Amino acid sequence: MVVASPTATFGLPEALRGIYAAAGGPARLVRNVGLPIASEIALTGRQLTAQEARDLHLVNKISPSPDTVVDEAIKLANGIANISPDSAIVTRASLREAWETSSVERATELVHQRFNEALLRGENAKEGLAAFAQKRKPQWRPSKL
Repeated sequence: MVVASPTATFGLPEALRGIYAAAGGPARLVRNVGLPIASEIALTGRQLTAQEARDLHLVNKISPSPDTVVDEAIKLANGIANISPDSAIVTRASLREAWETSSVERATELVHQRFNEALLRGENAKEGLAAFAQKRKPQWRPSKL
C-alpha cells in the first residue's frame, strides 16, 4: 500500500539515462496499468504526479500535506492492525501469490493448501466468529500460523 505526499512524483526515468528499470518496474507497471500506459511511462521517462498515480491506482491515498504522510500511513496500518493477525497473514499471502502467479485459480489453490486448515482450526478464527455472533469486538491473539 502506498500513501503519497501531494508533492511526490513517480516514474521510471531509466530510459532517459541510457539504461532500463532492471528490478522489475516495467513488468509490474504493465500489470497495474496495462501495456499502453506502462509503455508511455517507461519509454518516455515521464514523471507522474501523486494525483496521476492515484488515478492509475498506483497509490492508495494522498496525504493532505507532505507533513502528514506518516500520520496517514499510520491510520492505514492501524486499520490492518485491528483485524485478526491470522487473517492478515493469509490475506497478504493470497494477494502476493496472485501477484506472483498471475492466476486466480492457482493462487487460491496454493494459499488454500498452505493455510486453510490451520486458519480455520486457529483460535483467532473461533474468536472472530464468536465475536461476530455475540456482536462484540474480537480479542485477537498472536498468530500461530
